Amino acid sequence: MSEVEVTEHTEQNAEPRIKQIGTLHTPYKRLKEVPYQSSLSRSEVGSEVVCEIEVFEEYAGGLKDIEGFSHLFVLYWLHKSKGYSLLVRTPWDSELHGLFTTRSPNRPNPIGISVVRLLGRGREGKQGENFLRVSGIDAVDGTPLVDLKPFVPAFDEKGEQEVRVGWLESIGWLESRIKK
Repeated sequence: MSEVEVTEHTEQNAEPRIKQIGTLHTPYKRLKEVPYQSSLSRSEVGSEVVCEIEVFEEYAGGLKDIEGFSHLFVLYWLHKSKGYSLLVRTPWDSELHGLFTTRSPNRPNPIGISVVRLLGRGREGKQGENFLRVSGIDAVDGTPLVDLKPFVPAFDEKGEQEVRVGWLESIGWLESRIKK
C-alpha cells in the first residue's frame, strides 16, 4: 500500500475569503444559453448535458474516494453577476420577491450551487485525474469552482418533514413539475 501524504492547512479564516479551487467547463458560452436551474440542463434532444469540473492540481488530492458518490454539491462563483437588487422578478412570476427567496445569480455574494450527477473521473477519452465528468450544471463555461461536497441523502433530504417552497406554491409553478 502506498503512503499518502497528509498535509494540514492551518490558515486563519477570520475574514471571509473564497479561493478558487478549479474551473467549470460547460457548453454554455453565453449567459443566455445557461439553463435557469441545474435540473433543467438537458440538451435539445433531451439527453443529459455532460460537463467537466477541473480541480486545480494543488487540490486534486482532495478528490480521493470521490468515485464512490453518485451525486455532488458543486459551489461556484457567479463571476458574470453584475450587481443586485433586494427585490427581484423571476422567470416564473411577474411579482417582486425578496432576493433571498429566489435563486437569482445577482447577489451580494454571487455563489451558485448545483447538485450534479457524477459520471466519472478523468477527461472524456483522455487522462486527467483532476477532472470530473458530471451532468446537471447550470453555469457558463469558465466559471470558478469554489467547493465540492458529497450529496448524502440521509443528511441532505428532508424526508417526512414538511417542506414549504414559499411563493412558488402560490403561483402553482411547483405542481406542474411534481411527478405523481
